[in-house]
Amino acid sequence: MKNHLVVALAYDQLCTFEFGCTVELFALSRPELGVDWYRFKVCAAEPGKIRAAGGILVEAPYDLGLLDQADTIIIPGWRDADEQPPEILLKKIRAAYARGARLCSICSGVFVLAAAGVLEGKAVTTHWRYSAQLARRYPGLQVQPDSLYVDQGQIITSAGSAAGLDMLIHLVRRDHGAKTANLVAQRLVIAPHRDGGQAQFVPRPVAVDESGRLARLMDAVRARPALPHTLKSLAAQAAMSPRTLQRQFQEATGFGPHEWLIRERVAIAKELLESPATPLAQVAELAGFGSEESMRRHFRRIVQTSPGAYRQQFAQ
Repeated sequence: MKNHLVVALAYDQLCTFEFGCTVELFALSRPELGVDWYRFKVCAAEPGKIRAAGGILVEAPYDLGLLDQADTIIIPGWRDADEQPPEILLKKIRAAYARGARLCSICSGVFVLAAAGVLEGKAVTTHWRYSAQLARRYPGLQVQPDSLYVDQGQIITSAGSAAGLDMLIHLVRRDHGAKTANLVAQRLVIAPHRDGGQAQFVPRPVAVDESGRLARLMDAVRARPALPHTLKSLAAQAAMSPRTLQRQFQEATGFGPHEWLIRERVAIAKELLESPATPLAQVAELAGFGSEESMRRHFRRIVQTSPGAYRQQFAQ
């Protein structure tokens, strides 16, 4: 990774947040990490003013010729999914791909890669608002609408806005290992790895709970996850009928009470696993699984890895 050059594209109507995430990850000097950190530069995708969201003007010191030297190219969200990117940009993207440069997109930036023709047959993702549009326009792509990011080796695509941070931390993890990625995530005050997909962020009707009973019930369960919670006991605690509780949970979280409880227990187990001092049997007990076997089964289903492997990667 020595002298690895990361180049971010800038263009008129630039997505300020996504561009800023890229700058924050790669432009800052990080001598405390003890690794060969990235070189970072910005190039303009087109001549003229570069206006970013919020009335900001961006001055990019390089033109598209810089892409010929880039090891990694980051494309923030493209300004309009219906607008064909400039052909000179697409030509540079194709040339970079042909020589083995790593190409990464955030949100609608995937439309630039798709227009360049470098995504054919690959699994990709984008913001859930654009997933159907992307699949229709480029039927040769394997669009994964629920993924936060999709790593295909040379090409990595991410979902909307903040999912770009998940992808960028993933790049650091890939390049420099989990310890370095964890340290960078700590500096940013974000999780080094976020499980689940963007389906959890798709708007859904939320039950009106004026008394806050459901929220108080969730807090109570999180405080004592090891109790033998059942639908009947949870309904009694919330002063609702089991049927009403089932419906409100589904509307508010996308899961029934039982599945929500399991996922809360998995989340608690993950926190405990990040401390290597707590034995697996105790983690299972404290999280409310009752047995290591039960914890392993649910953990692997939800996190897509084993508790032991998770601890090995994320334990401090």
